[in-house]
Amino acid sequence: MDKYKNITKLTAVNFRRLTGVKRTTFEAMLEILNRAESKKLRIGANPHKLSMPDRLLMCLEYLREYRTYFHISHDYGISESTCYRNCVWVENTLIASKEFRLPSRKELLNEAEIEVIVVDATESPIERPQKNRGNTTLARRKNTP
Repeated sequence: MDKYKNITKLTAVNFRRLTGVKRTTFEAMLEILNRAESKKLRIGANPHKLSMPDRLLMCLEYLREYRTYFHISHDYGISESTCYRNCVWVENTLIASKEFRLPSRKELLNEAEIEVIVVDATESPIERPQKNRGNTTLARRKNTP
């Protein structure tokens, strides 16, 4: 099953709606994963049932929709554990490449323009009636079970 071939026909807007990334970003991710996969295959790993674009698409579906591995694996015709291993491998490989990461805190602080948002989170007391014996109605003992 090659789901990637089906989505190549989509427009740029619909591709982004489906995957969560632009087509150029998808291709950059695919290039990184293909390099890492070729290193694994040179060492002697077994080839996968799914193509690399499908494996990346499967991982993006998990991250975008947060469906269970069972449902995703059923769509791709693989086992749940294989789906999990592929998603973890794709995530770890992209993280290790350091091309797809958020800026660090130091980098954000070094920027010239800083935007400050102030949120009022002070505590305010909740108005409740005071508990005292005069305001409460006592239940009669013979009516209670």
